[in-house]
Amino acid sequence: MDDPSDKTATAARPGPDAAARRARIAVSALFLTNGALFANILPRYPEIKAALGLDNTAYGLSLAALPAGAIVAGLAAAVLIRRFGSGRLAVFGTALTSIGYLLAGLSPSALLFAGALFLTGAFDAITDVAQNAHGLRVQRRYGRSIINSFHAIWSIGAVLGGAMAAVAIAVGLPVGIHLAISTTVFAAVAIGALRFCLPGRDEEPADDAGETDAVADGGEIRAAVRRGPSLRTILTLAALTLIAMAGAVGEDAGNSWATLYLADSLEAAAAIAPLGFIALMLAQFIGRILGDGLTDRFGQRFVAGAGGLIAASGMGLALAFPSILGTILGFAALGFGIATLIPAAMHAADELPGLRHGVGLTIVSWLLRVGFLLAPPFVGYIADSESLRAGLLIAPVAGLVAVLLCFALEKRRP
Repeated sequence: MDDPSDKTATAARPGPDAAARRARIAVSALFLTNGALFANILPRYPEIKAALGLDNTAYGLSLAALPAGAIVAGLAAAVLIRRFGSGRLAVFGTALTSIGYLLAGLSPSALLFAGALFLTGAFDAITDVAQNAHGLRVQRRYGRSIINSFHAIWSIGAVLGGAMAAVAIAVGLPVGIHLAISTTVFAAVAIGALRFCLPGRDEEPADDAGETDAVADGGEIRAAVRRGPSLRTILTLAALTLIAMAGAVGEDAGNSWATLYLADSLEAAAAIAPLGFIALMLAQFIGRILGDGLTDRFGQRFVAGAGGLIAASGMGLALAFPSILGTILGFAALGFGIATLIPAAMHAADELPGLRHGVGLTIVSWLLRVGFLLAPPFVGYIADSESLRAGLLIAPVAGLVAVLLCFALEKRRP
C-alpha cells in the first residue's frame, strides 16, 4: 500500500514531519555507503592493473565491464521499485554491490576481474535508481530541493572511501583485507538504514496528478498521460540523458584516470597521486552542498550551464599547462562544475509528463551508464595511441556539452 501521507505532507504541514527527517538521514546513509564502497577500490586500481599485467587498453576494457553490467540490468529498476519499494531495494542492492567490489579486488585474472565488475555494475545500477527514487520521494515530503544534498553525501562517502584506501596503501594492507573491511562496515550501515526509510511502496505521482486534474479539467490531463509521452518529452529526455552522461564522463575522468595520470604522466609521488581523485570528490561535495540553494535561487538551467563552463575551463587549462598542482586544481574545478549535472537531470526526468513513476529516472540512469561504459576504453585507446593527457580532453568536452544542452533544464521556479 502507498503511504498516504506522501501525498498530503506538503499541504498539511509547513515543513517535513519526523518520519521524513528520519528518512532523509536513511537516504543520506545509503548515498554515503554507495560512494564509500566505490572509492575504496578506486585507488587500488593501479595495483590491481599491475598485478594482472594489463596495458592501458585492456585496463580500460576491464573497467568498462562495470557500466556494461549496469546497462544490462538497469532497466529492471523501475519494475523492481514498484514491486518492492525504493527503500528496500536500495538497501539490499547496496549489500550486493559491496560483495561485488570485494570479489573484484580478490580476482586472480583479468577475466574474473571484469566479470566481478560486471556483476557489481548490475547491482549498483539498480541501487542507484532506487536510492535516487527514494530521495526524490523524501524531497516531495520536504517541498523543496534536497536531492543535491544526497549526492553531496555520496561525495563525502567517496572522500571517506578514498582516504581509507590511501591509509590502507600507506600501511601496506593487502587489497583483499582492505576491501573485506570496507564491505563489512558499509553493508552493515546500509542494512541499518532500512528501518528509517519511508514505509510502503512508492506512490505514482503521474497517476495522482491525473486524478486531481480530472476533477478540475474533465480528465484531459489523465487522457494525455495515457496517450504516452509527446515528442517534446522524448527530446527533453534525450537532452537530459546527454547532460547526465556529461556528468558521468567528467566524473569517470577523475575516478578511473586521475591517480594514474598524476603517477605515470606527471611522476607524482605515491602519496600525492590520489590527491587528484580526492580533490575532484571534495570539490564535487562542495558543489552539491551549495547546489540545492543555488537551484532554488537561480534554477537548474543556470546552475548547470555555469558548472559546465567551470569544468571545461578548469580542466582545459590543467591539460594545456600540465603540472602536479595545476592538475589537482583542474580535477577540483571539474568536480565542482559537474556537481549538479546528474542530480538535476534525474530530478527533471522524474517529473516529465506522460511517463509512469520511475520510468524517466530509470531511463536517464540507464543511459548515462553509456558514458561510464564508453569513456574508459576511449581514454585508454587514446592513451596508448597518443597520450593519457590527450585522452583526458574528454573531460572539458563533457563540460561544453552541459553548457550547450542546459536549456532542457527548468528555469527558477516561482
